Amino acid sequence: MAMLKLLRAPLKYIQGKDSLLNFYEETKNLGSSFLFICSNSGYKNCHAKIEKSFENTGSKLHFEIFGGISSNSEIEKMRKIVRDEHVEVVVGVGGGSAIDTAKATAYYEKCPVTVVPTVTATDAPCTGLSVIYKDDGTFDKYLFYPKNPEAVIVDSKVIANAPVKFLVAGMGDALGTYFEARACSRTDSPSLENGGVTLSAMALCKLCYETLMEYGYQAKLSCEKHLITPALEAVIEANVYLSGVGADNGGLAVSHSVYNGFTVLEECKNTMHGPLVAFGTIAQLILEKAPREELKKVMDFCYKIGLPMTLKQIGVTDEKRVNIAAEKACAQGETVHNLVGDVTPGQLYDAILTADLLGQKYFK
Repeated sequence: MAMLKLLRAPLKYIQGKDSLLNFYEETKNLGSSFLFICSNSGYKNCHAKIEKSFENTGSKLHFEIFGGISSNSEIEKMRKIVRDEHVEVVVGVGGGSAIDTAKATAYYEKCPVTVVPTVTATDAPCTGLSVIYKDDGTFDKYLFYPKNPEAVIVDSKVIANAPVKFLVAGMGDALGTYFEARACSRTDSPSLENGGVTLSAMALCKLCYETLMEYGYQAKLSCEKHLITPALEAVIEANVYLSGVGADNGGLAVSHSVYNGFTVLEECKNTMHGPLVAFGTIAQLILEKAPREELKKVMDFCYKIGLPMTLKQIGVTDEKRVNIAAEKACAQGETVHNLVGDVTPGQLYDAILTADLLGQKYFK
């Protein structure tokens, strides 16, 4: 039987300046006792607005700063709070790790989950999965959920005030969305939701790419000066919603496998997710023999907004080490195998080094 097409998304997506002042209004139907799993900056930048939205409502709020990584022990710690305090709704406030911890906690404790991203560095907020790490910080597994978050509330003011590197990283993650979905669609590979790619999902992925090309640079300039402009709003939506719902329902290919491969290298420990995905996207286009204009457009974009195009920029100085990353990226079960004709570690190694050579030309 052919694979059934499938599309999933968060129940509600809310975005705009000071949207957190509407938090209670948007979530009051979910319960009256909330656990907010926050990153340090998430707590600092959001708790006052959230508390204000709950004034005189009688709801119970518990803010908890989490340990910084979505690890199994961190999830256990949060589950205990949910049980001990009879929490009805779990909320993730912060970056990808805080959000993934909240999603996992809510899933295991059978609570609804709401997401408040404080940076747009990844497309974690809208997806129906979490990346779970071992306690030592190495990748453990993807955890897939039966549904996506109940609500995603993005306060553009919080995003505009966050360091611009997070917006740029999110554009790197979002850059892969269309090309990875296109690759999956060509080979009839399943999306992350394990269904066929719908026309709607492809349209979101394509719009994600077009929005980055159109508004990415201007959004970066606005964000550097903490200005909320239509271009910034457009890119926030591309990074969070279009990329998240797009990747979830469009599938992954080489870009994300390259990220998974490079995470095993010590020297890439501090390189963010999005920039590695962007570099992986250039490698994917090389493997696909993408038209020269398309490759140039993507590389010009990376150069202009400051996404990595060379190995040196992601922290790798020894070419031989790329072999280790390429082997890991091509491990069994990796999404790199969704590409037409499949990819061997040798082919990926050659593509990564070619991407590096092309990238170096920009810095001559």
